[in-house]
Amino acid sequence: MHRLILVMALAAAAPAPWAEAPPPPVREPATAGAAAPAPPTRQEQEQFLREADMVKVRGVRKGITGTQQATMSDGTRTHDVSIQAVNESRSNVRLAHGFELQFRDYWGYNVAAARLGAMIALPMVPPSVERRFRGDAAAYTWWVDDVLMDEMQRRKDHRPPPNIVAWNAQQWMMLVFDELIANVDRNQGNMLIDTRWRLWLIDHSRSFRTNATLRNPRALLHCDRKVFERLQTLTRASLQEALGAYLTGWEIDALLKRRDALVARFTALGPRALFDLESVVRRAARPPKASAAPPAGRP
Repeated sequence: MHRLILVMALAAAAPAPWAEAPPPPVREPATAGAAAPAPPTRQEQEQFLREADMVKVRGVRKGITGTQQATMSDGTRTHDVSIQAVNESRSNVRLAHGFELQFRDYWGYNVAAARLGAMIALPMVPPSVERRFRGDAAAYTWWVDDVLMDEMQRRKDHRPPPNIVAWNAQQWMMLVFDELIANVDRNQGNMLIDTRWRLWLIDHSRSFRTNATLRNPRALLHCDRKVFERLQTLTRASLQEALGAYLTGWEIDALLKRRDALVARFTALGPRALFDLESVVRRAARPPKASAAPPAGRP
């Protein structure tokens, strides 16, 4: 197991607690000879998702939750979004991890997951907002740009990450986040890898179960220091304000109990379990020195 090096913490400020995480990368058409425009902030992305006009809609091949891909424009920027309007409740459903007595597949969990990810300063979940789609309430999620492949394709191609330390760091945080939101549907198709080898987590419509305990606490060995600090600041009042439109009181209570378990886990592991995610990922993105040996190891 590679030891993650501690260097710096994420820092951001924004009017709303769920609008703090750094935005996903975005491509904008550049004029020849002109400097590339600055990427939109997370607040600007959310405003675009809420207000931009629809240009065209087409289905998405992968996935089973009825996701639509749409192109939208606000007159200045044109960008794709993911639209999900699923809202299904069933009893005794068989899933990959086993049976669920009270199964829920709900678009609102996408919005809740995006807001919660920003509240804990996790820069791996693109913004998502509530908006109507063909008469139904739906989640509009920022389409991640410059996607190289998903995890399914990476494994199919037997393609190792260029920097195993940075890759492992992002994997650790995916495990932490999925435990926090009680995600029962993390699969290789909703783990997107962009051209910088940053990992993006999408499609959280089957999350926020009411289990109060962690599913696999022994697998949790590392956590970003900023995320660990932000976890401890979550209160029922702050979660109700940010997520109350999408989560029941029981779901918020269960979320807080899982948060307590995560904090207890990393407190018990001690300072060596903490690292700085953004520093590790940024350092991995730097061009290697001419004399540097190629990274070794397997994903």
